Amino acid sequence: MGDEEVKNDALQIIGMFQLLPRLVVFDLDYTLWPFYCDCVSEREMPYLFPQAKGILYALKEKGIDMAIASRSPTSDIANTFIDKLNIKPMFVAQEIYASRTHKTDHFQRIHTRTGIPFNSMLFFDDEDRNIQSVSKMGVTSILVDNGVNLGALRQGLTEFSQNASRSEKNNQSWQKYSQNPNSSEKKEEIVYMSDS
Repeated sequence: MGDEEVKNDALQIIGMFQLLPRLVVFDLDYTLWPFYCDCVSEREMPYLFPQAKGILYALKEKGIDMAIASRSPTSDIANTFIDKLNIKPMFVAQEIYASRTHKTDHFQRIHTRTGIPFNSMLFFDDEDRNIQSVSKMGVTSILVDNGVNLGALRQGLTEFSQNASRSEKNNQSWQKYSQNPNSSEKKEEIVYMSDS
């Protein structure tokens, strides 16, 4: 399946959802490309997982911002590969540096740079520890086994949509509650006033 065909399939998947993330964040190693960039020479020609580039093009066409969050100890090689693949202009933020924080620092910086709330982000990574820690920040996070592909995109958008719907319902309930105080409190006031 070529990049254009993957892009068209990804556009169809994206079109199935009314609630979309404002920002999709990708890890690099074993998420966008099938290797650890610190284990290869920067002189080599890098390559992406087969469906990754088509998905990036589809998200770009739909106007969904993208970013990178990578804990690579060799950010120079990672940046060289991003340049060689001609994908650097696709990303509004690139946080590529070694870290012991399971990417929470990366996401704080992405949030500061973009102003996009965590609950408006979708994240793909191949390490469960990163998925767990970033999920606690409110980011919809998807564990990938074989890199980003159409199945992972569909799963991510489904979970994002479900999380966004739940969040919206909670906001509506809270607004309704704050506008009309609990009726049991009114009853207590009435009982108290009638006792006097």
